[in-house]
Amino acid sequence: MSYFAVQTVAEHSTPSSCWVIVHSKVYDVTEFLPEHPGGSAIILKYAGKDASDAYDPIHPPDVITTYLPKEKHLGAVDPKTVIKEKVVTPDEIKRQELLAARPPLDEIVNLHDFEARFLAVAKAILPPKAWAYYSSASDDEITIRENRAAYQRIWFRPRILRDVSTVDWSTTILGQKSSLPIYISATALGKLGHPDGELNLTRAAGKHGVIQMIPTLASCSFDEIVDAAVPGQVQFLQLYVNRNREITRKYVQHAEKRGIKGLFITVDAPQLGRREKDMRMKFVDESGVAKVQENQSGVKKDEGVARAISSFIDPSLSWKDIPWFKSITSIPIVLKGVATPEDALTAYDYGLAGIVLSNHGGRQLDTARSGIENLIQVVEALKTRGPWPNPKFEVFVDGGVRRASDVLKAIALGAKAVGVGRAFLYSFCAYGETGVEKAIQIFRDELQMGMRLIGARTIDDLTPDLVDASGVHTHVGITPTDNLYNATYQPLALAQFKTKL
Repeated sequence: MSYFAVQTVAEHSTPSSCWVIVHSKVYDVTEFLPEHPGGSAIILKYAGKDASDAYDPIHPPDVITTYLPKEKHLGAVDPKTVIKEKVVTPDEIKRQELLAARPPLDEIVNLHDFEARFLAVAKAILPPKAWAYYSSASDDEITIRENRAAYQRIWFRPRILRDVSTVDWSTTILGQKSSLPIYISATALGKLGHPDGELNLTRAAGKHGVIQMIPTLASCSFDEIVDAAVPGQVQFLQLYVNRNREITRKYVQHAEKRGIKGLFITVDAPQLGRREKDMRMKFVDESGVAKVQENQSGVKKDEGVARAISSFIDPSLSWKDIPWFKSITSIPIVLKGVATPEDALTAYDYGLAGIVLSNHGGRQLDTARSGIENLIQVVEALKTRGPWPNPKFEVFVDGGVRRASDVLKAIALGAKAVGVGRAFLYSFCAYGETGVEKAIQIFRDELQMGMRLIGARTIDDLTPDLVDASGVHTHVGITPTDNLYNATYQPLALAQFKTKL
């Protein structure tokens, strides 16, 4: 192996000769500059320097070694020439102060607490684009708020004098055992909020028997996440379909070899929605990079992270592709992003394993109805295909879930399980792996209380007669104010005048 002095690397700091250091290795990225999804400017910022700190939060660790030609792997940095000087920035000092001032975990009593803690840290420390990406929704952000409000238009009809000394909320999802009727739904770019990114979810889920859905746009590599799982841990894969079907085929078949038990194909994103909080961040540099884009050019980088990471998604995806997916894998296939009874029936007729009633967390088509509202009509439609519940076709719901009572309502109305995304995301951004474990425990505590109070001993006891959903379709009316949600929700803002210099 060749060794280079840091002074030698520093001489290659121009567009015509650009070297960078990542994890003590030297790479020639000159020819890659025009292809970088985040643009050449961010690489040139670190030309001739150590780019490891900028690289790590938003790249899977194997990206550069996998996608950069081997002849561009020049060698290693001569350790004798490295000046070890750790500069503690004002932002890092403030971050440490905030971390030290966080409430202890035993004072976190609900999932809104995690969001509030993360909001405090994010606004003070994280790059504005990170918070904007995580929290944003489409257009006027009506649907993201409706996702939460819809659950509050459903009321319980509790039964009394049932022996609920023991209650059991375990279930199966796609035939796989789960300690909760909840799975961790896919959320992208986890390292924007915590250095360990999605691994926080993997480790906590493995300890507690909860199923994690791995996102296509994870900050950690797919194999890194799978490798972090404990033996026997169940994981699903969320899939954005690439324009290059060969890339998709290899990815799916590799996932099957690694033991993935469910393939959730996102079908509500032929184009990502206009997320204005995110769009106001304008030019995207390193924070807009995802593994799947490493070899693509022409990426739109001036309208926020969401637009920058979505360039590879295939808008031509259609029902005619379903047989092809079934031909390349034996993993149970679920369509994520269904919103109507018509599409639910079509998915059933294609022989798929299930659907997720989802509006992408309010991040796609604004004023689309919530998954929980759609659930009622979808279940009625599926009953026309035979007895319900149907063991061969499962219906899931996500969006707006912040309480175990939301989960109980969804299951009573016919959902097999519920996906939770942002709540787990905020828990690890604020507290790391222990935050996720705390969130899981909160769900357990609330499930125990809720099932006892409603009179349900097992998940099978959660039936439609235990809820009154007659008002769920009433979009205008009196709904009790959700003070906790409103305390963490950041309203949209208008364009601002430039600050006078």
